[in-house]
Amino acid sequence: MIRAGTALVDITPPAGLALAGFAARSQPALGAHDPLTARAIVVEDTALLVADVIGLHGDMSRRIREQCVLPADRVVVTALHTHGGPVSMTGRLNRQTDTAYLERLEASCVHAINQAAASTRPARLTAGWGKDPGVARNRRHTEGIVDSSLPVLRIHDAAGGLIAVITAYACHPVVLGADNRLWTADYPHYVRKRLEAANPGAMALFLTGCAGDANTGHSAHDSISLTSSTYRSFESAQAYGERIADAACQAVEAPLEEHASVANRILNLGLERREMEAPEALAQRWHRERETADPARAALLSHWITWATEIAGHPLEPVEARVSVLNWGGVPIVALPGEIFAETALQIRQSISHKPSFIIGFAEDNPGYIPPASEYAFGGYEVDEAHRYYGQAATFASGSAEALAEAAIALLPRRTA
Repeated sequence: MIRAGTALVDITPPAGLALAGFAARSQPALGAHDPLTARAIVVEDTALLVADVIGLHGDMSRRIREQCVLPADRVVVTALHTHGGPVSMTGRLNRQTDTAYLERLEASCVHAINQAAASTRPARLTAGWGKDPGVARNRRHTEGIVDSSLPVLRIHDAAGGLIAVITAYACHPVVLGADNRLWTADYPHYVRKRLEAANPGAMALFLTGCAGDANTGHSAHDSISLTSSTYRSFESAQAYGERIADAACQAVEAPLEEHASVANRILNLGLERREMEAPEALAQRWHRERETADPARAALLSHWITWATEIAGHPLEPVEARVSVLNWGGVPIVALPGEIFAETALQIRQSISHKPSFIIGFAEDNPGYIPPASEYAFGGYEVDEAHRYYGQAATFASGSAEALAEAAIALLPRRTA
């Protein structure tokens, strides 16, 4: 048998801090709808941690890996990417960070890994596929592709009891809109709650897949609004989350091998400018538009003006990107940085056998959207605009997503490739 352990640490911020995820939302959080957490699972000397925030800066992720009790290169740190969480990345998403909260977040993530490592006990792994829950929709193209995979991995103790249940799905945790001012993990909260109810004694870990172009059906620009909606509600989030969890519970699982390993690769991704106007001209044009814009649009334009005056002129220095592949019992967990599209996930899946596999985004770092080359001709928020909100001088260069996919494929265990 192998050894495995889990830990859950509360990272819910106090009321009054800024929320991340919507440029139109400028008012602070009023309180919590559900607790935000950092959840860690350790298998042998490898670890996987998920924090309920919109993203972790690569610098923080590196410090978490280096400060925990396990070897830094054996740890994968990821974010849930909830849009109902706090500002969690210095210099990104155009919000001032709260230093005290960031220190608490980092320490909590380290503590979760250490606590999981200290709690390991003999365990066995099983895995299978859940049915497509039919929740995700391509938000850029009508009837466009999504990664509908629903892998499930369970960790059992020596007596057959459950230690943990892990699933992943590629759908943006953005059911709630910009009008929401309560801390929440969005629909993944309900996935985990339902899984834990169905698997007493187990901790549920939800991993967000490559959801850069997938949500429950609205476009990215639909989020530039403070208007409430019955569609974008906690009731909707619960319905989606429970549908995903119920599909995961139907997975027929098979025993896995008794080993764990991890492989990593560091890449440097280039940037490319897509704006045709000079930053000064853009700032002037956005200033004029802001004078008559509605409040939500004006808030967005304010972010863009800041970008044009303070960031757009920066040199286009490459961004470091870490790709990791955990191998738990023969099941690969491919972890990619940033907001990755379904096409990239499916490119990687083509190199993996029918065995259950996890391909997730928002790992190690979240520097923004990294679209596949095929999407640049369509432009849109994810290609032409989002880098301004993320504090990047330009869009990631075409070919960056393909480079990440090639690196991941090269790291796959030979028995699954």
